[in-house]
Amino acid sequence: MASDDVARLADSLAKTQVNEGELSYKGQGLKLDNAQSVEQMVKEIEEFDGLRALRLEGNTIGVEAAQTIAKALQNKSDLQCCHWSDMFTGRLRAEIPPALVSLGDALITAGARLKILDLSDNAFGPDGVRGIEKLLKSAACHTLQELRLNNCGMGIGGGKILAAALTECHKESSALSAPLQLKVFIAGRNRLENDGATALAQAFQLIGSLEEVHMPQNGINYPGVSALATAMQHNPQLRVINLNDNTFTKRGAVAMAQALKHLRNVQVINFGDCLVRSEGAVAIADALREGLPILKELNLSFGEITEDAALEVARSVHNKDQFEKLDLNGNSLGEEGCDNLREVMESMNMGEKLGSLSDDEGEPEEDDEEDDDEEDDDDEDVEEEEEEEGEESESNQFSTPPSAPRPPDVSSFLSFPSPDKLLRLGAKRSFLIQQQVDVLDVGKTAEVFLKISSVYKEEDTEVKSAVLESIDAVLSKAFSTPSFQGLSFISSLLVMLGLLKSEDKLKPVKVVPGHLQCLEHAVKQSYFPRENITVLNAFMARQNKSLECCSSARDRLKSTIQNLTSES
Repeated sequence: MASDDVARLADSLAKTQVNEGELSYKGQGLKLDNAQSVEQMVKEIEEFDGLRALRLEGNTIGVEAAQTIAKALQNKSDLQCCHWSDMFTGRLRAEIPPALVSLGDALITAGARLKILDLSDNAFGPDGVRGIEKLLKSAACHTLQELRLNNCGMGIGGGKILAAALTECHKESSALSAPLQLKVFIAGRNRLENDGATALAQAFQLIGSLEEVHMPQNGINYPGVSALATAMQHNPQLRVINLNDNTFTKRGAVAMAQALKHLRNVQVINFGDCLVRSEGAVAIADALREGLPILKELNLSFGEITEDAALEVARSVHNKDQFEKLDLNGNSLGEEGCDNLREVMESMNMGEKLGSLSDDEGEPEEDDEEDDDEEDDDDEDVEEEEEEEGEESESNQFSTPPSAPRPPDVSSFLSFPSPDKLLRLGAKRSFLIQQQVDVLDVGKTAEVFLKISSVYKEEDTEVKSAVLESIDAVLSKAFSTPSFQGLSFISSLLVMLGLLKSEDKLKPVKVVPGHLQCLEHAVKQSYFPRENITVLNAFMARQNKSLECCSSARDRLKSTIQNLTSES
């Protein structure tokens, strides 16, 4: 191992946080390829008595390094919390399963009893789920309380494997009179779709102890939503339900409303961008009036809800003493409808609890939307691909023709970016996004750039192409506009990336590799001014903690910028 790598690891270890029973290497950007590279880390683990939590997130771990760490864990029977998200950045997908198997086998051998397992942001796909399948079925997970698998690319196959493993875990633990009591399940952005969601719903129904379910952006339509609704009824302690950016339609929303009538402890409902539509919103309002006494937050944004239904929803949260926020942004209220909604909330002394309505789509152009919902939902019993195409065409038929998708679709993507949403915008996505952006507002332009690039996936060719095309469209328009303030745009971008302090209201975002990878692409394009690259070079040369979580992408960007600067 090179001496500078050893020095870097030693410095990182000196910064290692040790809370009570916790050993943390979080966010240190360590590149751990082999046994030698983890030698000091292994020593730390072996010498840590009573190790209860190990944080490895924000580093990149190869197969040999994982196997070496695993050997050190084989005697750590007290280990309860594995915070192992984002620890395979830059690794081949084939490397991840054997690494996970090694670590899982070590936990089983140690006789550990886990409470938290977090493997989010590892993009390991179905094979990665197979890598933890044995662990999930073992006694090590009989005590599991939180399972976090956000943004892992599991797909339908991975969802089914996961559901079977959880079912087996519950069965085996129940046979020992100590059934699995899983409380928190997080699996957003995994493309589970209906079959994956339905399989997991069956496992949830069996488990019955869930308190939080987070499954946003999974391409789930009515059949999957209906299955999840049934499962929710069997989990009476549910406090948080987050299914943002799936496609309920009326039938799914009604099914979920029926489930809510059986629950008393729900505090947060996030059905934003779920196309619940007006009749679905009314059904949910009815459920709220009948129960949910401690509800705190309700999000029904971007759901094609009209004024009358929105007013019903607003009235349904009256007399809920703990209520804090109602989000009905991005619906179809119209200017007068927005005013009426504000008046209703004010009349209940809840005006400050209504969220922004700045993205309202305006009143619908036709009155037959609700009647046509029946046709929409009849199409949802066909195969997965047909469901998604059917939903999109049906939801678009009420406004502009297919050749010009409605601007609200772009607004929805920019409000809650996801790869699936970007792809659903179709072949004209880059043009539509370009038209939506006011490039004279440099802050908004920088924000749009970061939102688009946040869904970038190097390993997904289709998503990668869609992201880069959209970025090129926005930035080429911006830099070709005579009145565009290029340096102000760069300043805003640097503030949002945490590289520059701001006196304005701009706030840094959570930097992800896609931000830096897309910026690297942009600076190489002919539209990007050379003088702006010089400014970027000055800031990228500085040490900054905000980019440490993306060390590989950061280093590539720095190298590219330095090369371009030297050429000029």
